[in-house]
Amino acid sequence: AFSAASSVESFARRSCSPPGLSQTHFFNMADDDVETFDNEGAGASLTIPMEAGQIRKGGYIVIQNRPCKVENVSTSKTGKHGHAKCNFVAKDIFTGKRYEDIVPSTHSTTVPNVFRSEYMVLDIELGDDASEANPSGARLSCLDEASGEENNTLSLPDFPDSLASDIYNTFKETQEETGDKAGHTLFVQCLKAMDHEQVVGFRSES
Repeated sequence: AFSAASSVESFARRSCSPPGLSQTHFFNMADDDVETFDNEGAGASLTIPMEAGQIRKGGYIVIQNRPCKVENVSTSKTGKHGHAKCNFVAKDIFTGKRYEDIVPSTHSTTVPNVFRSEYMVLDIELGDDASEANPSGARLSCLDEASGEENNTLSLPDFPDSLASDIYNTFKETQEETGDKAGHTLFVQCLKAMDHEQVVGFRSES
């Protein structure tokens, strides 16, 4: 494990700040054109009902009890005795698996409440299920700077393939005495939906 020194935000794969400030790396499943909430309010529901015809490309939808981001939505013409139907193609925000669903445009469907958060990484512990070559599943010890509380529930994700290694290798670099990231602080960005929280990006800051 590596112990961190002491010490938000687009979801593009890579965006760089000016040298000496910070560098942010985001996995591209959740873009800033989609509304997310920075903090999970007390008593917030996991999902909300929404008329299918109101959901747009880039929005969220629950399909087969999974929180998904809509990649494409098309609406069929109204039939003689029926309603127009919305055809959704969406991708799981945590696994990348693609789902499809068809819902009458005037019927209610379910949309997940998605919350975004950021934590300072204090430590990464490989344990028995992770290795330096494949650190997916390594446990994170993090600090929520807003509340001052530690969060020890997160682990390095296995999706997308390179994210866990990128985070782990960057954390190692921040612990070195020399190098571009020596002495930097590592932060991870997370999405939480339907009682699951997962790391989806990271940044380092001097």
